[in-house]
Amino acid sequence: MDFTQDRKNNILFGLHDSRIKKIRFQNGVLTLEPNKFFQYTEEGEKVYSGKLVFFDTDLEECNILIFDRTIYEGEFSGKAIGLKEYMKEYAHAEFEILTEGYFGYSTTYTGWLWEKGKEPVSAILYIWNSGDMVYRIDHEIIS
Repeated sequence: MDFTQDRKNNILFGLHDSRIKKIRFQNGVLTLEPNKFFQYTEEGEKVYSGKLVFFDTDLEECNILIFDRTIYEGEFSGKAIGLKEYMKEYAHAEFEILTEGYFGYSTTYTGWLWEKGKEPVSAILYIWNSGDMVYRIDHEIIS
């Protein structure tokens, strides 16, 4: 089932603590595959599986900042790369979302980048798209 995000209202689903397992791009459509979505209702929290799809994405305007450690304490450094390079170089990494921001045509996720056998590092993912942002829900995850 598809739910289109109305950029002028509250978000439909939360991604805090979700991990983006895979990122794909084809024909202007960027697809993120998180391990779960959260929805908060009067009955409580519901968890779903699915994909997050960004239509009319300009991949040249999407990038990620990858730091050399978790930030907020002491000095840090890092690098900025385009999302296309990230999808190749970090294909097996997972991006854990800690905070999310939706601003007009810009989406920002901050969190930790997990690579097998390494300590997580902080990262900030920027996505720019002018089309719809769609939560493509597969099914509810019963825990």
